Amino acid sequence: MYLRRNMLGLAGAALVLPMAGLAFASSKRSASGWALDASGAANSNLQALIDEAARNDMPLYLPAGTYEASNLVLPDNARIFGVSGASRILHRGSVNSAKGARRIELSGIVIEGSGGMSGEVNSGLLQLTGIANVQIDNCEIRQSGKHGLRLERCGGRIERSRISGAAQAGIFAVDSTGIAITGNTVADCGNGGILVHRWEKGEDGTAITGNRVRRIRANDGGTGQNGNGINVFRAGGVMVADNQIADCAFSAVRANSGDNVQITGNQCLRSGETAIYAEFDFQGAVLSGNLVDGAANGISIANFNEGGRLATIIGNIVRNLRRDGPYEPEVGFGIGIAAEADTTISGNVVEDAPLFAMQLGWGPYLRNLVVTGNVLRKAPVGCAVSVAQGSGTAVITDNVFQEITEGAVLGFEWEKKVSGDLTQAGSEQYPHLTIERNRSS
Repeated sequence: MYLRRNMLGLAGAALVLPMAGLAFASSKRSASGWALDASGAANSNLQALIDEAARNDMPLYLPAGTYEASNLVLPDNARIFGVSGASRILHRGSVNSAKGARRIELSGIVIEGSGGMSGEVNSGLLQLTGIANVQIDNCEIRQSGKHGLRLERCGGRIERSRISGAAQAGIFAVDSTGIAITGNTVADCGNGGILVHRWEKGEDGTAITGNRVRRIRANDGGTGQNGNGINVFRAGGVMVADNQIADCAFSAVRANSGDNVQITGNQCLRSGETAIYAEFDFQGAVLSGNLVDGAANGISIANFNEGGRLATIIGNIVRNLRRDGPYEPEVGFGIGIAAEADTTISGNVVEDAPLFAMQLGWGPYLRNLVVTGNVLRKAPVGCAVSVAQGSGTAVITDNVFQEITEGAVLGFEWEKKVSGDLTQAGSEQYPHLTIERNRSS
């Protein structure tokens, strides 16, 4: 363990009282109450200060300055607070939680990586495991050689913090026990923004709300496993709400195999692939009140062949899509909203979709779609609906189509167009479809 601190000074006088058992520092009364104060600890061991404070059930206060350390371990009951943006731990390796720790609190601390990360891909600059009550508030975690903050089997809150410059993901939470990730800024990370995963599919209950996620790359490539602003994988009962997400290499929000996920009220700008995805083995997804502006595709409910089904897509705005994307797609980019099974699509507005405003089913993977009360503008095709052998029911009623150049509703067998505009004539050929009371102009 190596520690060096450059004192920046403290304004104002402090009351210093002797306290038994505090071998490394004095206790000072501050606005936050009694705390072990690291003032004058330039030649002391930061790990010893952390341990001493935790044993005495006291917070540890780090005055403004730079502290160099390596491989710190946070014991149970560790509470460290500092001067926001000025109390900086320049750390080599990972800051880990001690085995058996149940409560850890950090506030106003900067943790900055200085190399020395382990070879484990999933390690984090700050790595906490099995902590029932994590409280991280108004901290900064930056320049990690792997993940910024990695949590496993943790509950609590991560809030008002700033995570940037991680080589992998900014926040990576695995097998969480009802954690809240709220009001944070995550930016300039190599492969992901906020990831909520589970090793096996199950209930998770994480709430991801009110965060700003920016400039997320996909340095390790792939077709969607990297480059997402918010990524939910196998985690059920997750809420993704009221986040502002921009400039992600793939999706703003990507939910893969997570049941009962709610994706509501998010602003998704300039996504490299599909802005909002619910895919693979999921049941139950609510997508409502989201705004998508700029993406290769807008919103997709996909993979009925893998069990993906049961969703509502209500009250979203999707606009300004494009045909180019990060790989060669099966159908093509430029689709506003796509869905396959047991889904209601209602009250949405799609504008400027260069391929289809909506894609309804794919080959035989179409069942129980209700498409009603939507406004679809400025697209070659309004609704591309599957009429392939084995495709199921779709109800397409009371929608408004404007500036649709090839047809409001066209039948497709896989990628091949096989009908004219079914709002005008020919829908009786396809008894699985109900197409009524739509208006085109």
